[in-house]
Amino acid sequence: MYTIKNAVFTEQIINKSRFITYLDFVSNEDEAKAKLEEIRTKQSDATHNCYSYIIGKTGNIAKFSDDKEPNGTAGVVIFDVLKKNNLTNILAIVTRYFGGIKLGAGGLIRAYSSSVSMALEGVERQEIIEYSIFSIICDYNLLGVVEKQIEGYEILSKEFNQKVNISIKVPTTKVPILQTKIIDVSKNQVLIKIQ
Repeated sequence: MYTIKNAVFTEQIINKSRFITYLDFVSNEDEAKAKLEEIRTKQSDATHNCYSYIIGKTGNIAKFSDDKEPNGTAGVVIFDVLKKNNLTNILAIVTRYFGGIKLGAGGLIRAYSSSVSMALEGVERQEIIEYSIFSIICDYNLLGVVEKQIEGYEILSKEFNQKVNISIKVPTTKVPILQTKIIDVSKNQVLIKIQ
C-alpha cells in the first residue's frame, strides 16, 4: 500500500462545469472529516462536494459520498481510482460547480475519474512499510555471524550481559527470511523474539 506525501489541488473544466480536486494525507477518520468540513466551508457555494477517503494499513476504513450527484457517479468513482492506485491514508474531494450542461451518468463518471487521476499525477507517493522489532539473544561466540546477517537493518539496542541481546527494526515482510537465516547460521543456538 502507498500513501501521498503532499497535498494537491487541481482543476479542470468539462462542458462548462468546474471540477476542483483536493487530495491530502489523513491518518484517521477524524482528520478526514475535519479536512472535508474545511473544504465544504471554503466551497460552500459549490453544487457538489463529492469525496472518498481510505484509511488504515490495509485500507480497511473507507467512506465515499456522491453529495446529491446521481447514485454511483461520483463518490464510488473517486474511491475506485484511489483503490486501483493502491492508496491508503488519503482523502480525495472533488468539488463541482455546475456549468449548465448536464453530463449524464457516463459523463459524470468520466469527469470524476479523470479529475482524481489528474490530481494523482501531481503527488509524490510513499510506500507504507510495517515494521517489527526483532530481538536476538545469543552467546558471545555467535555475535559475529549474527551481526553479519543483520547488516543494513536499524539497530535499536545492543546489550552485553551474560549473553548479547540485540534489537533491530525489520520490515515485517522480511521477518521470516531473516529468522530462518539466523537460525541456520547459528545452528539454532539463539533465542529470537518478534514484536
